[in-house]
Amino acid sequence: MYTSDDLARDLDVSRETLDRLETYAGLLAKWQKAKNLVANSTLEAMWQRHFLDSAQLAPLLVEAYGERELSMLDIGSGAGFPGLVLSAIGVGHAHMVEANGRKCVFMNQVSRETSAPATIHNARIEALEPFPVDIITSRACARVLQLINWAGPFLGEGTEMWLLKGEGVDEELTEAQACWKMKVTKHKSLSDPAGVILRLSKLERL
Repeated sequence: MYTSDDLARDLDVSRETLDRLETYAGLLAKWQKAKNLVANSTLEAMWQRHFLDSAQLAPLLVEAYGERELSMLDIGSGAGFPGLVLSAIGVGHAHMVEANGRKCVFMNQVSRETSAPATIHNARIEALEPFPVDIITSRACARVLQLINWAGPFLGEGTEMWLLKGEGVDEELTEAQACWKMKVTKHKSLSDPAGVILRLSKLERL
C-alpha cells in the first residue's frame, strides 16, 4: 500500500511538509467517520488517491513558475484536493470554492492545524465576485468546458488552468476547443495510470 513515506520519496518533500500532510490525513480519517468527505472506498488508499494525486502538481508548478508563491483558485474543492494540499506544501495561497458547508468547516480546520494559507469560500463559483489569480485548479468536479466557463471571469492575462482529469479527457478537450482557443499541455499522472494533468494556457473565448 502507498504510504506517506512513499510520497515523500517520490516528490522529495521535506520532513516538515510531510508532517503537515500527515496532520491533514489524520483529520481526514477522523472526520470521514461522521462527515463522509470522500468516497469510503478511497480512504485506505488516501495517500495515493488523494495526497499524491494532488501533490504531484507541485513540482510541475515550480518548473513552470519558479519558486514564487502562487495565488490559486480551486473549483469544487470537496475535502481540499488539490488546492489545500498544494497550499500545505508551500505552493502559495489557495482560494477554496465549495458549496457544501461541512466540507468547508473541515477545510478551515485543516488550514488552521497545518498553517496552510487558504481562504475557504462556502459558495458556488458562479456566485463569487471575480478576483485575480495565477492558476485555477480542479479535480473530479466537472467537464473541461464547464470548468473553463466557470473560470472565465477569473482569467487574467497569464492565468492558467491546471486540471486533474481521467479517461475521456480527449473528448472533453474537443468539446472545449469548439468554444475556447487554448494551448494544451498534458502530463502523465503519477497516481493513476489512466490519469492526465492538463495545463491550459492562453485561454480565449472563440
